[in-house]
Amino acid sequence: MEPAPSAEITGLLQAWAGGDRAALERLMPLVYDELRRRAGRYMANQGQENTLQPTALVNEAFLHLVGADHAQWQDRAHFFAVSAKVMRRILVDRARARGSEKRGGGMARFELNESVDWMADRGRELLALDDALEALAKFDARKAKVIEMRFFAGLGVAETAEVLRISEQSVLRDWKLARAWLAAEMGRTE
Repeated sequence: MEPAPSAEITGLLQAWAGGDRAALERLMPLVYDELRRRAGRYMANQGQENTLQPTALVNEAFLHLVGADHAQWQDRAHFFAVSAKVMRRILVDRARARGSEKRGGGMARFELNESVDWMADRGRELLALDDALEALAKFDARKAKVIEMRFFAGLGVAETAEVLRISEQSVLRDWKLARAWLAAEMGRTE
């Protein structure tokens, strides 16, 4: 199934924000399938110890999104940006709930790439990444959003550029700089 056109999703989001419940019913399969594909792509390599499946992550995120009364969705890009933030919060909350130590000793190194396939056994690293992203957002919110869009939402360079309304070159530059900053912040040298 091909992803729904951006204009169609934007129109349905705006109709839903305006109170049209029928628009939400038409929107759900369009965005749900796309969210599910993205979650599946970046969770495909998780180990067997992981009990959270892409469908479960998307279902929980979708419940949060649907429960957001009076959301003023600007467009498809805005919806997927908010979705990335919600998925990040779910994953971080889940890591905290498992009793992970915050910034624990003996933390294994990980590479911040374009997937979250390392998360199955690494709640402490996820919490450390979340703390580092919060710190980054305080002085450069755009770079933090680039990491969030690419890493947690699985967006590509072009999609991230669309969401943030910046050039693809800016996305690539922010991605590179933010990754280096996060590695240093988390005590890892490149």
